[in-house]
Amino acid sequence: MTATATPPKKQPPIFNLPNQLTAARLGLGIILFILIEYDQWLWCVGVFALAAFSDWLDGYIARKQGLTSTLGRNLDPLVDKVVICGAYIYLMNKNSGLAPWMIVVVVARELIITGLRSFLENEGANFGAEWLGKIKMGLQCAALFAIFLALREVESPLLPVDWPIFRWTRDILVWAMLISTALSGLQYLWKAFALLRKNEAEPKA
Repeated sequence: MTATATPPKKQPPIFNLPNQLTAARLGLGIILFILIEYDQWLWCVGVFALAAFSDWLDGYIARKQGLTSTLGRNLDPLVDKVVICGAYIYLMNKNSGLAPWMIVVVVARELIITGLRSFLENEGANFGAEWLGKIKMGLQCAALFAIFLALREVESPLLPVDWPIFRWTRDILVWAMLISTALSGLQYLWKAFALLRKNEAEPKA
């Protein structure tokens, strides 16, 4: 009896709903950059919250409806990095509590790990998200929210007394974000090193 070849798994359409949400998040990122430039801090909070919600929603829909695709797996984290890194870069010249070296740490980590992920996955290795990377992403978002609120408090106080709770929260979250960014970068570098050593040790066909 002749074995029947298994048909290749059908890919979902490119312009499915999760990918549309990802593209919309890029548009929200551009709006966010404009709002930062013009010091519209409460609007920044709202737009960034909408972008963060769309990030959760597109992943949820993709998993629920089986719409995961190669394009989505690559485009979604790339757009996240554009929005996050772009926001930090735009905030550098504001009274945000961010030093240039802090932004270099964030951007350099994202560029290096994205490059490594692309290379290793092209080699067939599994280089998916790690738990520390997810914590890093959460703290990067939380730090941005805290920075927006602290800048709003400086320009027009939200509290009836001069109590720098927003600035304290901002500083704590910024340092927590930096530590998690550096540690997650080291975690991915160690994983990449282990995968490369494993590939070298395996006999070539």
